[in-house]
Amino acid sequence: MEENFGVIVVASILSAAPNSACSVRPHRSTGQRKEAPATMAETMVLKGVMKGHTDMVTAIATPIDNSDMVVSSSRDKSVLVWHLTKDSALSAEGGSSTAYGVPRRRLTGHSHFVQDVVLSSDGQFALSGSWDGELRLWDLSTGATTRRFVGHSKDVLSVAFSVDNRQIVSASRDRAIRLWNTLGECKYTIQDADGHTNWVSCVRFSPNTFVPTIVSASWDRTVKVWNLSNCKLRYTLTGHGGYVNTVAVSPDGSLCASGGKDGVTLLWDLAEGKRLYSLDAGAIVHALCFSPNRYWLCAATQEGIKIWDLESKLVVQDLKPDVTTGKNQVLHCTCMSWSSDGSTLFTGYTDGVIRVWGINRAY
Repeated sequence: MEENFGVIVVASILSAAPNSACSVRPHRSTGQRKEAPATMAETMVLKGVMKGHTDMVTAIATPIDNSDMVVSSSRDKSVLVWHLTKDSALSAEGGSSTAYGVPRRRLTGHSHFVQDVVLSSDGQFALSGSWDGELRLWDLSTGATTRRFVGHSKDVLSVAFSVDNRQIVSASRDRAIRLWNTLGECKYTIQDADGHTNWVSCVRFSPNTFVPTIVSASWDRTVKVWNLSNCKLRYTLTGHGGYVNTVAVSPDGSLCASGGKDGVTLLWDLAEGKRLYSLDAGAIVHALCFSPNRYWLCAATQEGIKIWDLESKLVVQDLKPDVTTGKNQVLHCTCMSWSSDGSTLFTGYTDGVIRVWGINRAY
């Protein structure tokens, strides 16, 4: 990212009163973000759905080149590679005209739930982690598994590629964080006195290549920041009142957000390991993601999807699909990912459906 996402937001946060709205606006010269006219309102509208999984969608990954391809993982033990048709002629949800994408290839091989999937930066490979305790590297051109990563003793809950695709990190219910090369060799295991004391639920690389960093979240109620060069602990971030499900890093690597059981999203300054402020999500937070080109943070919660503006700290939209469920059915969003241009939000649900939201601009 060229724009100074974190610099602007952090500066405005630190210069504002604790509960005041942030007033600092980005300069046009600091990045590619274009300022919208003051009279324009941006809202998210449902553009379509993607059906192919037969169980809960657990993760969605979008390519950085904004191509017509998305991958997703599910508790149906598969990874789906989607071709985006972008048919947004909506009728009632579930009708044939609502299909935003169709499955192009199903990747199978895991023997248990596939919990996470990510894409390499060139979009040629997918990396998955499963409750079978393994990671798999997939060649998307053939659908074949090119590497299996064996070493965790319990379910793998989270995986990630480094920015240069040369390193892979994984997190597990065995309380370990493992660093691998792409040949499937484990180069380092973090499971010492500084490590997490409960399940490691999420792990991510920072995109900041000047300060190589890994960020992890755990059911021990902490977020930990690790130095990638030596896998040593930099900070332990505390403040959550319950287990932490998810962590997300801002596009420039200056901020991270965490959320979980307590229904509170915490924003952290990664450079100094300081808590900046909290946002009330109102329900258990399952997933978080930053918009790539707006100062928005999205939270998938037990009750819906909240989108905050990080300058005003206000909820700008609360997304809930208009779906009728049975008395004993609970429909909630479990995962999400923005398209690289920030125009489309892909959201996965417990009913196995991916719902696709697009930005609608009204003047």
